[in-house]
Amino acid sequence: MGLTAVLQGRRGPEQLVLVRHGESAGNIADTEARDADADRLELSARDADVELSANGEEQARTLGRWVAGIAEEERPHLVVSSPYRRAADTARAALGDLGIDLLLDERLRERDLGLFDGLTGKGIRGRYPEEAERRSHVGKFYYQPPSGESWADVVLRIRSLLADLREGYDGQRVWLFTHQAVIMSFRYALEGLDEAALLDIDRTTPIPNASLTRYRRGPEGLVLETFADDSHLTRGPAERTDEDDQAGEAPDA
Repeated sequence: MGLTAVLQGRRGPEQLVLVRHGESAGNIADTEARDADADRLELSARDADVELSANGEEQARTLGRWVAGIAEEERPHLVVSSPYRRAADTARAALGDLGIDLLLDERLRERDLGLFDGLTGKGIRGRYPEEAERRSHVGKFYYQPPSGESWADVVLRIRSLLADLREGYDGQRVWLFTHQAVIMSFRYALEGLDEAALLDIDRTTPIPNASLTRYRRGPEGLVLETFADDSHLTRGPAERTDEDDQAGEAPDA
């Protein structure tokens, strides 16, 4: 068990729910670029400003209808979102008219790919062959793109956020709206996973857009209840999707 898991066993939120943002224009551009065997995504907006797709907006509205129907004792006391537009807009749609304030925290932002931002795996190998080789040697978890972040870097900011929640929101229900790699980083920190276990989950279990990952406090701390659950989307017209957040994270990158 990792140190964060030990500390979380002492105090902290009663429930922690991690929500991945709805399908974004970036998710679609990523899929189109891979299908076209292109080097780069056709996307002009900076990562922080990427909007939800029409389907992503419907996913967020469907999530909102589901949230409006849950029991009062299951609704969140605190809701915090990544400041990136696709996550914050998902959160606003999910909260609807519940009267719950939305806070933004940059520690929930997407992983920064630095010079690789907007590139596909093919583009990285073609433009930065030495970095592609270094990534292969170092491994996905610890590799840091030029001017960017490794997964381990993301874990550090997640540990910081968890420390604040432990001190300020003991016994409360907390919902966090964020991104794929960040949700995986929470799993690493909260469950004491090692590198191999985390990457095995990443390879085998996609995190759908607008899905929920739930933890509830037990005698030894927060315990995973559900992972990447998007069953609530069956209640609406939105298409269920699970595209990767980042082109540079292609398995063969």
